[in-house]
Amino acid sequence: MANVTDLQTKYSKLAQEYSKLRAQNQVLKKGVVDEQANSVSLKEQLKQRDQSLRKQEQEMDSLSFRNQQLAKRVELLQEELTTSEAKGKKGKSKGDSPSQHGLQTQSVFDEDLQKKIEENERLHIQFYEADEQHRRQEAELSTRLQELEKDSDQHQAVVDGLTTKYMENIERLQSDKARLEVKAQTLEREAKECRMRTEECQQQLRRCQSELNKQVKQSSSVIQEKVPFNDTKFSDYNSLNVPPHNRRHQLKSRDVSGQALSFIQDLVAALLNFHSYTEQRVHIYPLDSSIEPISPLNQKFSQYLHENAAYVRPLEDSFLQLHQSITEDTVTVLETVVKLKTFADNFSSYTHFLQKILPYQLKSLEEESAASLSTAALTAKNQELQSDMKRITSVFDKLKNYINLLALPSVQQDAMPQSSTSAVFTQLAACLHSLHDAIKEMSKHYNQKASLEQELPTITQKLCTTSECLLGSLGSLTSSTGKIATFFSNNLDFFTSSGYSPRTSTVALNPLQAESMLANKKKAAAYIQAIKKPRPQTVAYKEALTNRRVLTSSTESREGLTQQVMQSQEKIARLEQEKEHWLLEAQLGKVRLEKENQRIADLEVQLAAALGGSPNSLTAAASTLAQSHEEAEMEQRASGKEATLCTSLVRCLVLSWGERRLTLRGAKATGGRVVVQHVKPFSDMDSGE
Repeated sequence: MANVTDLQTKYSKLAQEYSKLRAQNQVLKKGVVDEQANSVSLKEQLKQRDQSLRKQEQEMDSLSFRNQQLAKRVELLQEELTTSEAKGKKGKSKGDSPSQHGLQTQSVFDEDLQKKIEENERLHIQFYEADEQHRRQEAELSTRLQELEKDSDQHQAVVDGLTTKYMENIERLQSDKARLEVKAQTLEREAKECRMRTEECQQQLRRCQSELNKQVKQSSSVIQEKVPFNDTKFSDYNSLNVPPHNRRHQLKSRDVSGQALSFIQDLVAALLNFHSYTEQRVHIYPLDSSIEPISPLNQKFSQYLHENAAYVRPLEDSFLQLHQSITEDTVTVLETVVKLKTFADNFSSYTHFLQKILPYQLKSLEEESAASLSTAALTAKNQELQSDMKRITSVFDKLKNYINLLALPSVQQDAMPQSSTSAVFTQLAACLHSLHDAIKEMSKHYNQKASLEQELPTITQKLCTTSECLLGSLGSLTSSTGKIATFFSNNLDFFTSSGYSPRTSTVALNPLQAESMLANKKKAAAYIQAIKKPRPQTVAYKEALTNRRVLTSSTESREGLTQQVMQSQEKIARLEQEKEHWLLEAQLGKVRLEKENQRIADLEVQLAAALGGSPNSLTAAASTLAQSHEEAEMEQRASGKEATLCTSLVRCLVLSWGERRLTLRGAKATGGRVVVQHVKPFSDMDSGE
């Protein structure tokens, strides 16, 4: 049992470390998304620059072609000019009019040539400026690309570190699982041995019963013949008016209190999980405390919910003390059960705690309804949940009043007659059924609300995980309250019956009579043990008393062995539940690790694609992704035999959880807080949860 406690402590620490790493992973994911957006914008800018550069190159080509045409035109014009000058020299003697015409043509050519030269210079300047701007932009983009590559290397190092930690955690869980399997096999062997010993004891018991029946017949015949005196027929001989000690009633009381203790433990665990997951949801919805501060009302509500263990744990502790105070050698009636008052006080304090947090619960639901993303259907479900919470608080208040009434006779003598006690027990049974119905109705409404929330576009994986864990705790709470109500109704006749009552009176037993009864029992036992010396006058009566002692001891040994067998069976059942829980937690951890590896590989491919890497880098990223898939498949094949042990338990949880992350905590290991644990589910906690 100590190893299981240590394992639960280690598992809770592991869940806390995982929650921290998960928060860091969210920050890294946000950084990667920002870098992807920046990379896309830079890529768009680079694309625009390339387009402008291509346009400028096309313009340069067109200008170069135009320049060549102009150069050829200039050469032709120069040749024509030379030809015209030669003709002009020949025609000087002929007159001045042709020379004037040649001068006009020359001036036109000179102006045209000057314009083309200026245009060519302007185009050369534009080309130089465009070339310089392109080089400058290229240098800036190269610097930016180097910075992004450095950031990518840093993110990759962080991702590698997280992957290493996840692998270490998985290896640790696998080793713990192996130890638990070995322990489970050992317990199974012990259970088989206990069954064999039980069969042997039953055979011995049958033989003893047959022998004792013979001895009882002989003793009865001797008593009828030799001891005809019977003082129970005459009330004059019972002047003390003290009832005999009812050992059968004590054994029944012990058994009933033990069953009630197991139901109370289940109820306490479910209440701890419910309050813890409610606190976790307050920090997530409608505002995420990791991104922006939540409202002061929710902060106060979270503070009160964080103190739930101080009110819930004493219920289990006080009832355990009540169970331990009921033994075979005590007298168990309402007037003598002093520990019931402690349990009633602790239950009253928990009821006051529910009344204290009720206004905050209602206001928190109103705040969710007032959120911008809330729909009319969600608002209606929140109103139904408000009425359910008011009804549950009212039912707990009624239970508190009835339990205080039952604890009153142990404090004040003659506080309540037997008829009133029967009425209180009957009303308490009806109130327990009302509590079960109210919690069942709230679980149904919350399930419908969670389905509506999953349809919202901005729903987060963290909220989905918390809602599923909260639904699991409500399911456990519904089951435990139903078992308590059924158990109380089945044993209502025992609770209302008077196990001890004086022979000549109908008044209930008081503590003084209980002390006298125990004193008489001790005297009778001492007297029976003292009859060992030979007494000739009472030989027949001595033989009868000896037979009675043998019969009593045999019956006690049989009942003790039966009780040991029942305790062993209960222990085996608890250990099997713990085994299934840890198998489920290990399997869910593997599933989540595979999903984390897949998601990290997808992020690597997206980052490589966003950076616009070369084909070689893309090929390397694809090969890395394929290798991670092959490793995941090899791990799945290696753990195939282990997975088949809890496939039927995991299938329904895996289908509903989807891509949820591990947030479960073990309720008993962390004081009522499950970081699903878990152990989602280990709801995924399993479950223990």
